[in-house]
This record gives sequence, structure tokens and C-alpha cells, in this order.
Amino acid sequence: IEQPILKEQFNQNINVVIENKNPQINEQIENETFIARCIKIVFVVLSYWFISISMVFLNNYLLSSNQVKLEAPLFITFFQCLVGFVVINIGGYIRDLHPIFGVFPKPEISLTTARKILPLSIIFALMIIFNNLCLKFVGVSFYNVGRSLTTLFNVAFSYFVLGQATSINALLCCGVIVFGYVLGIDQEFDVSVKGLVYGVLSSLFVALNAIIVKKLLPVVNNNEWYLASYNNFNSTLLFIPLLIFSGELEIVISYELINSFQFWFMMLLSGIFGIAIAIVSMMQIKFTSPLTHNISGTAKASFQTVISVIVFEQSKSFYWWISNIMVLAGLGAYTQVRHSEMKQQHQAGLQSK
Repeated sequence: IEQPILKEQFNQNINVVIENKNPQINEQIENETFIARCIKIVFVVLSYWFISISMVFLNNYLLSSNQVKLEAPLFITFFQCLVGFVVINIGGYIRDLHPIFGVFPKPEISLTTARKILPLSIIFALMIIFNNLCLKFVGVSFYNVGRSLTTLFNVAFSYFVLGQATSINALLCCGVIVFGYVLGIDQEFDVSVKGLVYGVLSSLFVALNAIIVKKLLPVVNNNEWYLASYNNFNSTLLFIPLLIFSGELEIVISYELINSFQFWFMMLLSGIFGIAIAIVSMMQIKFTSPLTHNISGTAKASFQTVISVIVFEQSKSFYWWISNIMVLAGLGAYTQVRHSEMKQQHQAGLQSK
């Protein structure tokens, strides 16, 4: 999270680079700046992968395991948003106790800001709902199918909403990824139609979420923590009437494991991971782009699928594995294309100063 003093110091360092008349020193500093940015991006992406995969398996346990058997996906989502809001604000209250808590913002709730963030919160809530419903009806190994549609939705939204065009080479790589997923669908013999519909809706709202996060970050001075806090605050309130009218509140009250320590521990852990994935997702969008964020999610989903096949001891066909290889190959090519484009843009920006 940028601080004004650090930002000012960074600008001064850039001015020193520009004013330095030694081209070799300038080139070395420019390369170091680019390498530092790449290292930061790699760290954010790996953090996203670890937290997201852990979150999917944890949600699968809460939604579909024989140990839990709680038919209340809205309540699970509501609880995750509530925990996220509480964690961020507790962190804000103790931020002065130790430097490690300094990343948390001071507790702040402005109704004006909350109203501005409300469109994102609605999309965020729908995204989580359909994500969880898709996971519930299709399982972990097939959960990544909808991610290919996320890529298509995001390319369209990036162009029509943000005015950002995607290069032909990058689009070809996306095509390879989508074709790999279509082949994967063909190889799934026990597909839930309801799960597929939820997957399409999940893809739509994941793409919309990535776009609107980019547009609304300036509302909270580009502070991911404040955005996450307001997002979870709004979403928690939005879920209350849904719980009442859906009948899930009565289901939870009469739930046989309502007093189980293990159940509430896993629920609490899912809430903590929920806020962690929200933060790293926003950081990944901020440091890359909405499309790159969703491509990263596609690759993560493929890796996650392989893990689920091993963990749950499932048997898959030869073409099913080919589909996953195609996705990873398409991602590798896309990553190389985007890396080259990012480096060219970086160099062009330095030359224009």
C-alpha cells in the first residue's frame, strides 16, 4: 500500500535517473526497477494461487462433505464476509501494537463511501454465491470449467468498459485455453446442468468484479484494505434478508452440529481465507490487469484440478488430461506475450520521460 512519503521518495529517485547523464547507470537502474516489479508480481500471483486453492478445498469440505452436511451455502458465504470485515477492523484497532499490523487501515465506515462501493459489493456477493453453488454441484475437479468463460467475458468487458484492447497474439493464446476447457467438458460424463449454469454466472460476475475493482479503487485512494472492508460490510448487510427469505436461517438454527467446535473452527478459517483471497485478488488486479488476473485464475484452476484428482483418487480419460495440458500451454504462451508487451510498455514509458 503506497504511503505519500514513500511515493514522493520514489518520484525523487526517478528524477535522479532522468537527470543522470551516464546511460549505463540509467539502464542498470531501469532494469532493476523492472526486475523489482516482476518479483513483486510473482510474489502476489503465488500468494493468490496458494490461498485460492486452499480456499476451494475448504469450501468444498463445508459445502459437500459428508461430515458437515449443511444445506446453507448463503449462510456460509455470509459468515465469510462477516469474518472478513471483523478481521480487517480488529487489525486496524491493533495496528499500533506492532509493525506487522501496520498494513491494516484505521477503522473507518463512511456511509457515503459505502454507497459508492455498493455496486461492487452486489457483484462481489453474487460472484461468491455462484462460485460456491458451482463448487457444490460440480465438485473441485470440474470447478475450473467456468474459468474459460471468465476469460471471454473479461476480454469483452475490458474493451467495452475500460477501453483496453487485447493483442491478437494474446487472444490466440486465450483461444487455446478455451479450446482446452471445451475438450475437458466433453470428457466429463457426469455433469450437473445446474452446476454448469452456476459456472457460467460465476464466470460473468468474476469478470465484472475484476473490472469494477479497477474502476472503484480510486474511491478509497487505491487502498485494497479499505475496499475489502467496505465490500465485506456491504455484502454482510445484503445477505441478511437473503438468509431470512431463503429459509436458511431456520436450517442453521436447527443444524445438528451447531455446537461443534470443529465446524465453527472450519467456518472461521474459511472466513479468514476469504478475506485473504479478496486482498490478494485485488493486489493481483492492481499490479497486472483484470485479464491477467483471470488468466492466472485459469492456470491456478488447472493445477487445482490435478491436485483434486490425486487427492480424491479419481480416474480421468486421456483426452481429459490433454485438455488440461492445452490450458497450461495456452497460459504459458499468453504469459510470454503479456511479459513482452509489459516490458515494451515499461521501456516506452521511460523513454517518454
